[in-house]
Amino acid sequence: MIPINATFAPVQALVDELARCGMAHAVTSPGSRNAPVALALAAEERIDAISAIDERAAGFMALGLAKASGRPVAVTCTSGTAAANLLPAVVEAREARVPLVVLTADRPPELRDVGAGQAIDQLGLFGSAAKWFVEVGNGEPGRAWAVHVRALACRAWATAAGGRPGPVHLNLPLRDPLHPEADGSLDPADWAGRPGGAPWTTVHEHSPAPDGDDVQALAERVAAASSGVLVCGGGTLDGGAAAAQAMLADAATRFAHAAGWPILAEPTSGLRCGEHDRSHVVAHYDLTLRDAGTADALRPALALRVGDMPTSKPLRAWLAGVDQVVVDPYATWNEPTRTAASVLVADPVRTLDALAAALEARGAPLPGPAAAVPGAGDGASVRPAAGPSSGGAADSALARWRAADARVGPALAGAPDSFEPKLHAALEPALPDDALVWVSSSMPIRHVEAFFPASPRRIAFMANRGANGIDGVVASAAGAARATGRPTFVLIGEVALVHDLGGLLAARRAGIDLTVICADNGGGAIFDFLPLSQTADRDAYERHVATPPGVDLVDVARLARLPHRRADSPAELAAAVAEPGPALIELRTDRAETVSVTRALAASVATAS
Repeated sequence: MIPINATFAPVQALVDELARCGMAHAVTSPGSRNAPVALALAAEERIDAISAIDERAAGFMALGLAKASGRPVAVTCTSGTAAANLLPAVVEAREARVPLVVLTADRPPELRDVGAGQAIDQLGLFGSAAKWFVEVGNGEPGRAWAVHVRALACRAWATAAGGRPGPVHLNLPLRDPLHPEADGSLDPADWAGRPGGAPWTTVHEHSPAPDGDDVQALAERVAAASSGVLVCGGGTLDGGAAAAQAMLADAATRFAHAAGWPILAEPTSGLRCGEHDRSHVVAHYDLTLRDAGTADALRPALALRVGDMPTSKPLRAWLAGVDQVVVDPYATWNEPTRTAASVLVADPVRTLDALAAALEARGAPLPGPAAAVPGAGDGASVRPAAGPSSGGAADSALARWRAADARVGPALAGAPDSFEPKLHAALEPALPDDALVWVSSSMPIRHVEAFFPASPRRIAFMANRGANGIDGVVASAAGAARATGRPTFVLIGEVALVHDLGGLLAARRAGIDLTVICADNGGGAIFDFLPLSQTADRDAYERHVATPPGVDLVDVARLARLPHRRADSPAELAAAVAEPGPALIELRTDRAETVSVTRALAASVATAS
């Protein structure tokens, strides 16, 4: 242990207790006031402590670590505006249900509001974004204070991870000495934890099982519905661990077969790509639903939704006119259409399995041998839909969905090679197996949702879709890469990349390998899809809304010590991705082309129907 004194002893007890609870990662930022916390984390062998100079990047790196691992991650910083810079990551963690333990160092009470440097009001600094806040205080060194600190650490861990996961904020007012200097008057035995390495307090929590009566009632509705869809969004299972995603995929597939329903699978749900049965998976619902006639023809009698609401605006508008049941284990009211008639507060995997069992018990045959289906672009096979509607309207609806889905691939193949979504979709065969793709907000997440095909490849998608900001994209991806060890790729635009240069530098400094695939299209293309782009003064629109950064990505790559590669076609992108090692791959695309070709593709898909 670090030589203990009145400052270091409680901090070390807190860190030791977090490690006993299971904390494996932490991110530190430099400072004098938080040096005891940073040094204690760095000295703890059970915790991988990463140093990030910029607090905003540190916060998002911790968020990426926690989101990918599903376990609380600590982030610490010094007092003053350093703590304020953690707010964006704390907000995203709150909205996306990501467990963080935020450890802000602070001036002690006697140095607050008296003109002391680096002293701001940090009490409740993150407001309602923090799930729980506590001012740790300054107790009398000894056994009673050690017990308090250890119990506090266990509560922070359990609160961050339990119920609806989220960020907790511990504010630590630290007095001198802020350096590791031994105080012989302190007895190390007073600060010891429980024998055998056990946490001071262990909290046992279990996922809520669906009520049996609710399951039977919902199964009756599913059986009676002339048609239906299962919508799977991101955040269905927090943490995104491969085993958990496999369980969700199996449960969703089983239900889809039993009901005879399609699965509209948002990329970050984990259902669109993977080795599981994808015979009922629909990838291109966004383009399909842009045509009013097609949307009306495919409108189901019932929709069951698990996970967050997908990004797709056409899907959201379509669901607003559909009878919906939402499965939400945390009762977060994730229902922006405000039209759902029922919210079931239960674990989604257990709910889908129970529903499938109830439908199967009605005497429907189990799925039969797989049969090839013409036009299934990813080589998926289809099994005869087993369920109460088998052979009837549900089968017909599933066939219409699959036919609509199959039209998008050929239409996209005919688009110009420089079309940005075509380049993103071309990553499907190019990415290495077990790739993790972190997708930026704004256009990349929309391109992937609309155009990336269903695939048997083990490709996982992650994104910050809690608050949907473009901040911290690279830093979050770096955290996820560190937590998973998977080859990690970032899909991003140049505005978001410039916004997170601190994250790019933090990843390099931490030795985290990332391949950043950046579309340089001269500004924020998302705004070009809005009426604003046609009605505002053109010069003012470009300067204040589209905001082209005017940065050469060759210089950005040099700053991050990354090889720069240029790709102007799917073939060139595949070659650039295949080269070993991290890199910054630049896609030179055109905003106007993205808008015009997207609209033309949507129209052609609708016409083909």
